Amino acid sequence: MTKALKSPTSQGLPKPGGQMGQVAPSFGTVSAPKAPVPERPVPRAHPKDEASLVQRAEHMPASTRTPMCAHCNLVIRGPFLVAMGKSWHPEEFTCAHCHSPLADTGFVEEHGVVYCVQCYEEFFAPTCGRCQYKILGEVINALKQTWHGSCFLCASCQQPIGNNTFHLEDGEPYCERDYYNLFGTSCRGCDFPIEAGDKFLEALGGTWHDTCFVCAVCSTSLEGQAFFSKNGKPLCKKHAHTVKI
Repeated sequence: MTKALKSPTSQGLPKPGGQMGQVAPSFGTVSAPKAPVPERPVPRAHPKDEASLVQRAEHMPASTRTPMCAHCNLVIRGPFLVAMGKSWHPEEFTCAHCHSPLADTGFVEEHGVVYCVQCYEEFFAPTCGRCQYKILGEVINALKQTWHGSCFLCASCQQPIGNNTFHLEDGEPYCERDYYNLFGTSCRGCDFPIEAGDKFLEALGGTWHDTCFVCAVCSTSLEGQAFFSKNGKPLCKKHAHTVKI
């Protein structure tokens, strides 16, 4: 007859193994054998930014409408541009830094000010941690770096992780599915993974969530209680000698 001991909150995953039979539960961490990780592909050409910040001004012909220019605040009496919900003289719609004309090129807005793509990249755009190109669209912030959405990849399946949950192993990011396939430990009671932070215990040669270590007959919690085992299943004292499993 033995007693199940409750472990403290885990800082990692439990170490698999242990002896079968009436053994005292233990707790600890595990470092599962690692499967070979495929090499990352060679960095590609500048990826297409998702939800790109680059915009283009709309050319409008002269009409009876006389809008006010957002730059000089004077009436526009000929063809004009529409950008950022405002109207502009074509010759006055320029980059705030280099003053290059933006009437026929892309521009990026930053705090209500317009910049050409080159100036925006130089002064504002973050650099991708993988391809080292500037990011002009959606930014993934992870591992103290910034990434294109298409560049932040699972180290195993090489698929974009995006804003989904990921886990680290030796500094490499893994999607949730691959992490548990490669490194995870499953609970003997519910077959779900035991995650970092979960309370767990080891008994009968397996690992259990603390809430899953119960009598196989009446489901009474055996945490901190005397227990017996038959065929690898935990039993409370009441059912240890009265039930055949």
